[in-house]
Amino acid sequence: MKRGAWIGILVMGLVPSAHAADVPARTVPLVVPAPQTMPEGPLGEAVRQGLSIVNATKAALPDNVGNALNCSSCHLNGGTVANAAPFVGLWGVFPEYFARSGRVETLADRVNDCFARSMNGKPIAADGDPMRAVLAYVAWLSTGVPTGASVEGRGFAAIASPARAPDAGRGAQLYAQRCASCHGQDGGGLKSADGGYVMPPVGGPQSFNDGAGMSRPSVAAAFIRTKMPLGRGGSLDEQDAWDLAAFVTSMPRPAYAGSAKDYPRGGRPAR
Repeated sequence: MKRGAWIGILVMGLVPSAHAADVPARTVPLVVPAPQTMPEGPLGEAVRQGLSIVNATKAALPDNVGNALNCSSCHLNGGTVANAAPFVGLWGVFPEYFARSGRVETLADRVNDCFARSMNGKPIAADGDPMRAVLAYVAWLSTGVPTGASVEGRGFAAIASPARAPDAGRGAQLYAQRCASCHGQDGGGLKSADGGYVMPPVGGPQSFNDGAGMSRPSVAAAFIRTKMPLGRGGSLDEQDAWDLAAFVTSMPRPAYAGSAKDYPRGGRPAR
């Protein structure tokens, strides 16, 4: 499918019909389109609305977000950062089989999975303007990425198994030293004077629920190792990241009611 065809597909509220498995897998550099390449007219308005939703999800969709997080809390800088689950290139890899649900999912499915888990909220209408805007933004970010290709740094970086069992107690000490100044002593985040959040909660009722990917120690450890503290990613070694992840994922957080149905075909990760 030609990249320009996404405009027509977006109007129908669908994702490309080509499945990633139908195209030889390859990896291409992650290149973020220049802002001046955003389209004009109604499509450009949708792209800009999508960017706004990603960066201020709670404010844009308060009825669908059940905590204090935004999409950009994990998908850093509007989904443009390698190894922080970037959106760049995602337009051309869906539909895609997802082991957690045991089915082939569309990009809209994945967006709503994040609303249910990471946002601890409710799905947005698949044919509504907010979903169309988010998909328009992802499609624009994916400009130039061949259908079926993955960009370098897709998802989160791999992290080696820990040399010893992760130690949540040591993680608590590291958290107090390296993380609490931004995320709060109790993980509840850092609030601004107007009651909003300057830094997101990583635990407690305003954070992601226990069905979110970030609630898995291996995912949290990879994110911490490469991206935390913010602006100083890579300053912690792998064991530090594992110990911090053990502590953060042990924090109280909302329960996800659907977790028991995850991985219906097997393959549930050990961590």
